[in-house]
Amino acid sequence: MTRQSYARRGGRLLLGFVAKRPIHAIVQVSNRCNLTCGFCSFWENPARPADELTTADFETISGKLAEAGSLIVSIEGGEPTLRPDIVEIVGAFARFHHPIMFTNGLRITPELARRLWDAGLDTCGVSIDYPDARHDTHRGKAGTFEAARRALDVLRDTAPRGGRQVFVMSVLMHDNANAFPELLALSASHGVGHQVTMISTGGAGRHTRAQWIPHAGIGKRLLELKQRFPHFMTFSGYLEGIDAYLEGTTRTPCWAGERFLNIDHLGDVAPCIEKLELRVGNLLRDPWAVVSARLGALEEPKTCTDCWTSCRGFVEEMSGPPNLRSWREFFEDFTKQPKAART
Repeated sequence: MTRQSYARRGGRLLLGFVAKRPIHAIVQVSNRCNLTCGFCSFWENPARPADELTTADFETISGKLAEAGSLIVSIEGGEPTLRPDIVEIVGAFARFHHPIMFTNGLRITPELARRLWDAGLDTCGVSIDYPDARHDTHRGKAGTFEAARRALDVLRDTAPRGGRQVFVMSVLMHDNANAFPELLALSASHGVGHQVTMISTGGAGRHTRAQWIPHAGIGKRLLELKQRFPHFMTFSGYLEGIDAYLEGTTRTPCWAGERFLNIDHLGDVAPCIEKLELRVGNLLRDPWAVVSARLGALEEPKTCTDCWTSCRGFVEEMSGPPNLRSWREFFEDFTKQPKAART
């Protein structure tokens, strides 16, 4: 990936921030998973590998998305590293976009990590929801916690820009809310960043068998932790919105369908991962102009207050008239080397 290519994609992404264009796409490259997390149900209904999209299909989807500009593309699952062609998939999206991959870390090796970075992976998040063995219980497999920590080190040591390209992703839930000081200390000890997203229990692929939302007040505590832990790479505005959501006063509009969208493992497009039932077409068969128009015509997402996930929060912080604090945090948090925590 040349500097000229990266700069060109970056310029188009910044243009998307200030224009009314999509800036974020979530892509489930597979709904298969090698873990059985309590808040998820994707793993209960896996597709056959033969039914999933091919590398060429993802190249087509990447090209169609490029008609809207350069987007931040979150490569997710299921578990994306179950795809034997995950490196080629990353490369397909890196041609026009800024690919981020989310993984549980179990299959990350030094060789795979180097290949992913060489293919153009921009950043990588490793899921860790508890700072101890509770993570194994939650994810349904012994050794998952230590595997995730090893993955952090491997990804950090192989990344072109080191720890600034790697972060822990934690889902905020009722039973880990008080553990965030320990979680942030863990990511700091690995020299990587940290992000958080609120659990969603009502969307497609979600489940309430084990975890649910925390009590109001946690947003304020997370804001205080952001002051102590400079590597906490989550927008202040998003953290401020957590308590408002928990108190039933989520701000609207939601930009799902206009500024961000979801593409599942079959190519079907919906406004977001929480509303997979609102299919507007398939990006393999349908032109981007048709899919985009159908997304924009959806009314339900505009007033939706069903979730407060980080994908929603990111897009809201970077949409509309420039918010100087959010723009500053975007460039500071996502371009600087993680710093040591303040004691």
